[in-house]
Amino acid sequence: MARRRKRKSRRRQEGRRILENVPQFSIESGEDKPVTAARKFIKAEGIAPPALVLVRRNEHTTDRYFWAEKGLFGAQYVEENHFLFPSLREWEEQEVLPVAVTG
Repeated sequence: MARRRKRKSRRRQEGRRILENVPQFSIESGEDKPVTAARKFIKAEGIAPPALVLVRRNEHTTDRYFWAEKGLFGAQYVEENHFLFPSLREWEEQEVLPVAVTG
């Protein structure tokens, strides 16, 4: 029996493209839970929003978090609801701006 392809949400794909332009930081979770490790890292480094924090839980799993003015969110939620985050509007505008063609 043929396996059906999973439908990809256009809204989520657009959010993923926007998040690709945001500064990213990769860390190991160590003894802490991934979200705790992300919060400690953000506080210690003084990272300003917006930023994407990739927390490696083990050799197979990496959790993605988005640091916004409103707090820390799961990256998948932000991909689907990127329009709710004012700090991403500037990144969205940079991506959408067409390149001027002269000639």
